[in-house]
Amino acid sequence: MSLYRNVVWFSKGMLEYTKAGYESASKAFNPLDLEVDLTKRAIMVTGANAGIGRTTALEVAKRGATLYMVCRSKERGEEAQKDIMEKSNNKNVFLHIVDMSQPRQVYKFAKEFAESQKPLNVLVNNAGCMINERQTIEGLEANFSTNTLGTHILTKTLIPVLEKAEKPRVIIVSSGGMLVQKLNSTDLNNEKMTKFDGTMVYAQNKRQQIVMTDYYARNYPKIYFGSMHPGWSDTPGVQTSLPSFREKMINKLRTQEQGADTMVWMCCYPDLEKLPNGAFFQDRTPVAKHLPLAWTHSSLEEEVAFMNKLDELYAKFSS
Repeated sequence: MSLYRNVVWFSKGMLEYTKAGYESASKAFNPLDLEVDLTKRAIMVTGANAGIGRTTALEVAKRGATLYMVCRSKERGEEAQKDIMEKSNNKNVFLHIVDMSQPRQVYKFAKEFAESQKPLNVLVNNAGCMINERQTIEGLEANFSTNTLGTHILTKTLIPVLEKAEKPRVIIVSSGGMLVQKLNSTDLNNEKMTKFDGTMVYAQNKRQQIVMTDYYARNYPKIYFGSMHPGWSDTPGVQTSLPSFREKMINKLRTQEQGADTMVWMCCYPDLEKLPNGAFFQDRTPVAKHLPLAWTHSSLEEEVAFMNKLDELYAKFSS
């Protein structure tokens, strides 16, 4: 089954996730979808100093949004903030230094932001990592701590703020790689993995994000939740974590602007709320969350058990 999933997924990827896939899909795009005024919108983007996060941050700033950049590195964050302010001619660009892999730090930031009474219309959970060697943070496997738990802590803590806003949205940057994974709700730290495989751990985290998006959409209907796949894009993350893949695929990879397009569209598109809450988007279109005959569906009981474990960790790191 694993071989089947990988073969079908890679074939799909070569057709849809590449630069050519984007160019084909973009023929149906309506350019007017992005011609919007965001001056009354406040948008938070995690991982906003590099890659598709930075591209998204710049595009929403150009349209007048109040931008909250959440970055791990003060130096890189300040450089990106200055560049975005200059290119967008927008002074309402604010930098917050937060390491999304550190659950207590994420909670502290989110709690303080919520208490500040600043409005927030859109949260873009973009920050992520693919660490290829087993590392732990506060007793948690580092990829899980960053991609899954950090996203959950930030989102859950900011939900009361978002619920007060007009047309609130939460966007989670997942990956088509999740299509090869079924939710594993019993081994969040990947302790049963005899040989650590960062690529598969990342794919599992991205499946977890899909389950999280569905759960949020069911339980917080005042907010629109959507996940998305940026395609195979030439980002700093790919360059660092998948160098051999990048070397082989360099002529087929999307640009960062192409990878960020659906994120930007989800921030801008006025009628997003008319689409199914919890949808998974690829090139501005809701697409399937599972490959045909891949047996990656999980039961509602499994998904609830997984979310309960996330909430237990939330309680631990927020106390």
